[in-house]
Amino acid sequence: VQLQASGGGLVQAEGSLRLSCTPSKPSSKFGMGWFRQAPRKEREFVAGISWRTSNTFYGDSVKGRFTISRDNAKNTVYLVSNNLRPEDTAVYFCARDKVLYRDGEAKSEYDYDYWGQGTLVTVSS
Repeated sequence: VQLQASGGGLVQAEGSLRLSCTPSKPSSKFGMGWFRQAPRKEREFVAGISWRTSNTFYGDSVKGRFTISRDNAKNTVYLVSNNLRPEDTAVYFCARDKVLYRDGEAKSEYDYDYWGQGTLVTVSS
């Protein structure tokens, strides 16, 4: 399974972006997640959505600013990032949960087995 992420770019602080992620195979039965990695930092969990689209969960640093959603008809997951800050600058990766029909929150990178190539988000001050 390949994941194609897009939507990154350069944005000013307090601006917004929408990232998209499309797996190459139908993935409605799997949770999906977004992670990010800034230079010289470890990969950080950003947001996740279970196969039940009503179950979403977020990392503490983005709660209230980022929203994850999915459109199973389009086999695409979105991450809308509002009120962006310079510290949000990172490469953002989407990933697919390794467990079918997981009901819990998958916040560890070890919960995911397929990863996209990453899309760079740069927030200027």
